[in-house]
Amino acid sequence: MINNFIKKGVFILFMSLTIVEVGAQELGKVWSNAVGVEERALIESKGLTPVLARGIETPPPFTNLRAAAEWEEIEALTIAWEGFPCILKQIVSASISECRVIIFTENPSSTSNYLTGSSCGGALNLDNVDIIEQDLNTIWIRDYGANTVYGSWNDDRILVDWIYNRPRPDDDVVSDALGEYLGIDVYSTTAEPYDLMNTGGNFMSDGFGTAFESELVHNENSGGSNWWTTFPNHTPTEIEGIFETFMGIDTFITMPTLPYDGIHHIDMHMKLLNESTLMVSEYPEGVADGPQINANLDYVLSNYTTKWGTPFNIVRIPSPPELGGGYPNTGGWYETYSNAVFVNNKILLPTYYEQYDTTAIRIWEETMPGYEIVGIDCDDSGSEIISLSGAIHCITHSVAVADPLLISHLPLSDTENTTDAYVIDAYLSHRSGISDAKLYYATSPTEPWTEVTMVESTDMNGEDFTAEIPAMPEGTDVFYYVSGEAYSGKTGSRPMPAPLGWWKFHVGEITTDGIFELDAIVAGEFAEVYPNPASAITCVPVIMSESREVIVVLRDALGRTVEVIHEGLLPSGETKLFFNAASLPSGAYILNIEVNNVNVAGKKVMVP
Repeated sequence: MINNFIKKGVFILFMSLTIVEVGAQELGKVWSNAVGVEERALIESKGLTPVLARGIETPPPFTNLRAAAEWEEIEALTIAWEGFPCILKQIVSASISECRVIIFTENPSSTSNYLTGSSCGGALNLDNVDIIEQDLNTIWIRDYGANTVYGSWNDDRILVDWIYNRPRPDDDVVSDALGEYLGIDVYSTTAEPYDLMNTGGNFMSDGFGTAFESELVHNENSGGSNWWTTFPNHTPTEIEGIFETFMGIDTFITMPTLPYDGIHHIDMHMKLLNESTLMVSEYPEGVADGPQINANLDYVLSNYTTKWGTPFNIVRIPSPPELGGGYPNTGGWYETYSNAVFVNNKILLPTYYEQYDTTAIRIWEETMPGYEIVGIDCDDSGSEIISLSGAIHCITHSVAVADPLLISHLPLSDTENTTDAYVIDAYLSHRSGISDAKLYYATSPTEPWTEVTMVESTDMNGEDFTAEIPAMPEGTDVFYYVSGEAYSGKTGSRPMPAPLGWWKFHVGEITTDGIFELDAIVAGEFAEVYPNPASAITCVPVIMSESREVIVVLRDALGRTVEVIHEGLLPSGETKLFFNAASLPSGAYILNIEVNNVNVAGKKVMVP
């Protein structure tokens, strides 16, 4: 093993394009702001560079490569035991019931003793934990760990590793150690003409050939240089070609970097929840990176669609200030709820302070029904990992299963149809083929589910299936999920936690002639505001019967405007808006929706 060169307890950020000038007292050269002074000194004194020659440096010899999505079934969750032991122990505790946990550590006995000791939640059973001795530089395994890729679509599992954008040689070889331990080939983009620099925090795959990234990947592969290396020299087209050759990615959604985000990783402000849904951080109007995030979102929605050709569904989730009240533009740091990780039926979520966490957890639970949301404090005294611009996603990396049973479906939207059956189309795939597919539906998730056999709808490998839910009366909520079985006996469901998890659509009210009477319906209304009483970030769900220009305003008990929460177009259906009640005087407030200067809905909110 290569000797570790970072002292214990030196915790550093994991990536940045932003360059700052360091004064003569700090070595007198240009450094990334993600590299601490102590690490700079060690690099200067030892002149270390990453290990470039590793893994298999030629393209994978398989057809139909597919990079796994993060919500797919995983075999193992990997972590690097390098600082923040209580946070890591909580991750292990939450994950061992869902998958193996593989821990890389320089001191296996010390790590084992901590996990089985009384601190931080008590002793853990290590039956599902593998502890591997390995030199490490940092905790940020998301960035230097390898990604699961399938050959032949859902077969021939491999790992793909990139050039790490830091001179951390011990971190560089962790992917090789993982591949050797699991018996999985590791392919590395380390040799020309396939040399590519990238990090896991700046990559998200939809599992069907589309990937999200920031412009950092173009900047760090453009032939320039930074404080320690010369970048690979490729055009954007060549960069995309390498991703396609090694991972099967053929559609790239590349967004501008954020001005206050020193690491330029997308996982700090967005999360791909499934093939059609993006969770995106939201700041108060004009704060920090809010304007650029909104501009990026507009760019995505204007130029890209899901694999079905439909617009992405967007879920906004507030980014609160750190405890001192600062945002990244006022000396604070990011506190993000998008930096979460899927662990099969669980979602591990970074949390900070109860007054903000309550809203975030509620949004996650409503968006991903059936998943167990496990909060892990990332801003606890003495363990403020978020102050280093990283959280749960940054310090974990998944290994997808060897034989995935892939189920994909575009959820049905709300409908006014009460006469025709609702057609459910689903894609199911396994390396052994699909022997059976079932649709389950109910009008309440607590009632018995009706089972319907899905019929193969094409002759292409038996992968497209269809079934129908009978027409329902107006006002009905319909819940449903899809399950499948492969010829090998492998089974699976989507959503994964089904029947605890499900998709849902609403059958809307119609008039006798089958036409919406829009003028007869309230143009907008509030769903339940939460939390209420409101003490911090507060969610205001607004339901519109049609897309309209509206004003959503918060007023005090005397009718004075406190805050205009939204002014402009709102789409039909539910949109979550937010305001921060932290600085408001205690008392009663009223939320109003105004359409054409007419107040159409009101909601009382209490501030304690």
